[in-house]
Amino acid sequence: MAVAVRGGRGGGLNAGLLRNFFSYRILVSAMFTLLFLATLFVILTTHPPTSPHESSLPSTGNAYVQRTFLALNSDPLKTRLDLIYKQATDHMTLVNAYASYARKLKLDISKQLRMFDDLAKNISDITSRENYKTALFESEGAVDEDILRQFEKEVKERVKVARMMIAETKESYDNQIKIQKLKDTIFAVNELWVKAKKNGAFASLISAKSIPKSLHCLAMRLVEERISHPEKYREEEPRSEFEDTSLYHYAIFSDNVIAVSVVVRSVVKNADEPWKHVFHVVTDRMNVAAMKVWFKMRPVEGGAHVEVKAVEDFSFLNSSYVPVLRQLENLKLQKFYFENRAENATKDVSNLKFRNPKYLSMLNHLRFYLPEMYPKLRKILFLDDDVVVQKDLTGLWKIDLDGRVNGAVETCFGSFHRYAQYMNFSHPQIKEKFNPKACAWAYGMNIFDLDAWRREKCTDDYHYWQNLNEDRNLWKLGTLPPGLITFYSTTKSLDKSWHVLGLGYNPSISMDEISNAAVIHYNGNMKPWLDIAMTQYKNLWTKYVDSEMEFVQMCNFGF
Repeated sequence: MAVAVRGGRGGGLNAGLLRNFFSYRILVSAMFTLLFLATLFVILTTHPPTSPHESSLPSTGNAYVQRTFLALNSDPLKTRLDLIYKQATDHMTLVNAYASYARKLKLDISKQLRMFDDLAKNISDITSRENYKTALFESEGAVDEDILRQFEKEVKERVKVARMMIAETKESYDNQIKIQKLKDTIFAVNELWVKAKKNGAFASLISAKSIPKSLHCLAMRLVEERISHPEKYREEEPRSEFEDTSLYHYAIFSDNVIAVSVVVRSVVKNADEPWKHVFHVVTDRMNVAAMKVWFKMRPVEGGAHVEVKAVEDFSFLNSSYVPVLRQLENLKLQKFYFENRAENATKDVSNLKFRNPKYLSMLNHLRFYLPEMYPKLRKILFLDDDVVVQKDLTGLWKIDLDGRVNGAVETCFGSFHRYAQYMNFSHPQIKEKFNPKACAWAYGMNIFDLDAWRREKCTDDYHYWQNLNEDRNLWKLGTLPPGLITFYSTTKSLDKSWHVLGLGYNPSISMDEISNAAVIHYNGNMKPWLDIAMTQYKNLWTKYVDSEMEFVQMCNFGF
């Protein structure tokens, strides 16, 4: 019995505890239910603002729930009105921001400032217009759809104008856009400049190296004259003056008849004793007849002497002796010069001029064979065909060269025109033999001591280096680099007034410097007989042209 009683008491206690637990849970649930209903009641009984001016609903938390319920219960036209009004105010703020920036730029864009101000005022006027204010923003009733549609139309028109203005003027205010646009412009202009530079250099080279119609006409007229009157132009016996060492001898190598005539004429007209001057003119086989006819028809004034020969008259100048002629037989070298395709012509403008076959022309390289061409002469003055002589040159023969071979004017100033610019000093033989900072000198007016030349064996030195450069590894091309090498330690510097260079490319040479010069040199592409010549220097050359010569008049040189 006792056991039964104890068991009954224990069961009653457990049942009481269970009932208390469930009562507590029911109480908590009831409290949360009441709280939820109270919150829901507050949300549903809260009225939305009647004007877009008074509303600003957040988009997170309980407010998002509130806005969701408002959207479900509100007039859809009022929602549409709110969106239109927001669009108008946003664009008005944006236009005002651009107007504020325009004020900072002051007078530079004053017109844009007025446009922005007017547009902002127009947008503001629409939203504050009385009929819209009364019917849309202050009305407690439903929104009139017709008025709303008219309001929307006007707002969209202003917004469209605002967007167009901002799109057109954005780059004036956005620094990143301005910077990027400037970079793009610089890049595009640079591309055009590089292209124009290449095309210009190529066109200039074509113009400089082509034979003008007038020169071709003159050569043809002279040859025609020889064919028509062969009795007048029979070969003459060499005169003793051509080897007389007491006279002043000049070497001129050219295929340009009128250029040679100007050099000779300018020397003679400025010489104190013209009858003591002897000119040794060498040309190619094609032009030798024309050259001889010219000097036969127009004898040099003052009794000066002119000898005209062709390269072929010097029999020792053959491929077995002359490296340049031997190199011209190389198929690889021929391909380098003569198979250069037109589409690749402007790719390497900086080196384009060195691809001209004239740099392997024997007329250019005759200057290295003067002692052999004129074995009885002791001194000779070498002149390019693009020079003009303005003073008596006999003083050059009186200069003591101190046992050196070549007398020339140096061209270096600062770091320019040093040996490093003409030769490849990464080549071990060049690096070992020469100083890259050594001063270069000019070809075009050079007084050569032929006795010293023979003693120093300069022609052998030239042959040695020219053979080494068959693959163009020591220097690019031309006659100046091998000249600098051949006469490296045997050149005496002359006073700069003897020889002024640059009239064929430099427009900034002082006229005082030119007028004081004994010889002026039109080195460069703008030769005085070409249409591209610089006008400020051209008359210095044309005044020595024999314009009375009938063929010059017939060929329309235009001087």
